Amino acid sequence: MCGLVGFIDKNKNEQILVDMLEMQAYRGPDDRGVFFDEKSGVHLGHNRLSIMDLSSNGHQPFVSDCGGYVIVFNGEVYNFKAIKGELLALGYKFVSNSDTEVILYSYKEWGDECLAKFIGMFAFAILDKNKNELFLCRDRAGVKPLYYYFDGINFIFSSEIKSFHKHPKFKKEQNLDALAYFFQFGYIPAPYSIFKDCFKLPAGCYLKFDIVKTTFKITKYWDVGYFYAQPKFNKNESEILNELEGLLDSAINLRTIADVPVGVFLSGGYDSSLVAALLSKTQKIDTFTIGFDDARFNEAAHAKQVATHFGTNHHEYYINEADMLSYIDTLSFFYDEPFGDSSAVATMAVSKMAKQDVTVALSADGGDEHFCGYSKYFFLHKFQGIFSTSLKKNLFKFGLNLINEKIADIANQALPNNIRQTNFRDKFLKLKRAINSKNLDEMFINASSYVDRSDVTKFLKIGLKQEYMNVWKNELKLDFLDHMMMCDYKLFMCDDVLTKVDRATMSVSLEGREPLLDHCLIEYLARVPVSIKYKN
Repeated sequence: MCGLVGFIDKNKNEQILVDMLEMQAYRGPDDRGVFFDEKSGVHLGHNRLSIMDLSSNGHQPFVSDCGGYVIVFNGEVYNFKAIKGELLALGYKFVSNSDTEVILYSYKEWGDECLAKFIGMFAFAILDKNKNELFLCRDRAGVKPLYYYFDGINFIFSSEIKSFHKHPKFKKEQNLDALAYFFQFGYIPAPYSIFKDCFKLPAGCYLKFDIVKTTFKITKYWDVGYFYAQPKFNKNESEILNELEGLLDSAINLRTIADVPVGVFLSGGYDSSLVAALLSKTQKIDTFTIGFDDARFNEAAHAKQVATHFGTNHHEYYINEADMLSYIDTLSFFYDEPFGDSSAVATMAVSKMAKQDVTVALSADGGDEHFCGYSKYFFLHKFQGIFSTSLKKNLFKFGLNLINEKIADIANQALPNNIRQTNFRDKFLKLKRAINSKNLDEMFINASSYVDRSDVTKFLKIGLKQEYMNVWKNELKLDFLDHMMMCDYKLFMCDDVLTKVDRATMSVSLEGREPLLDHCLIEYLARVPVSIKYKN
């Protein structure tokens, strides 16, 4: 993985590029390159973490043999060799063994339709001199970040927000709408950022910027909702399990393609254990786990059992209070904007440990969103039945509202350790907000929020924009469980989970890969009936 930056300015200023790149040097410590096109004023910069083709032939920015196309690229296209074969048959010549060159010539040959061919995680920018256009793109799941700033005149883009601070035209004006979303959900959702005129390019989208007219258009080229809306498979569970195993094997094997060592983050949960199990069928692997002295949060013992069962080279580190405080001090630098996921600390710790032995680590994010794994799905599915009649709903609301959260917390403390809930008061308040909701869509929003929407409005004295809240509406008329999984994939996973993993791994120059977010796997799972995913 790497870091990229760029902007348009007819006055050549490579020092700005260098300064912007220096802010995210940890994303690519192996090489650095800059490019300036005098005619268009396009500046491109790149920090490289060498994973594929470790030679200097993989240097970026990469210029096509005809000189008409230039690319800066962050990520991996795992099936690049197959695509390269197609291009070779069409007469293209290659000077490297990198996926970067394949992406560039794929764009030259097929335009934006090349995106349908790519399996992987990617964010890239291509200068198309023939069209006087910049083409920016982000992968389907949003594994790789890409931000842009446009104030009507100045167009700047980068892998991380912090690089914008080194550009003299960047205005540091706070976006209160984004702050409101952060207080409610604990993260800032795409397309917003904490700064005005600064945006995340949404997952599964590309942006075409007309250099002459200084205008741009964003196009959605892939949407998981399309696949959830398709008819469900008419297959039995055995057939689906067999097909799923093949898709999982393919996704995992593709993500072990590298010219450097590869390991697995292992929590001991179903998702990471599955990745470790399938990968260990073909090779000896390294697994990495973070432990805690507090038994309520510690999964290290279970992870060790899994590692022993599959014969991995297992590494574990118990994080202490001093470690926690030291990581907290660095969070604001690496995350750039408000970010409320406390597991960011553990993710940074496990990344630091893994970097000592490997350069690539597989993470198992996405399993909960597609296999119905979150506990809130269970509770909200049950509440759906309560919402079916007004009498049931009103009786349940009446009983629940009689209970004070302090009383509920005391009752929770009296329970045995094995069933006592952590953060119970917060969970109880979420439960009360959910059951007091007007409809199922609002119930799901409230169950996914840290605080009540009305409290955010009172605190900031602004209302949350309805345009983002509309994303939560079940306009596809999906089964309620399908709708929740789809929304969490689009929102929470992309803007919370994947942001957390990218910044944590990149902080130590470690490449994180996500086999459970393979788009072929996701498209298949979207069509698996809920009755097979959700039982008991």
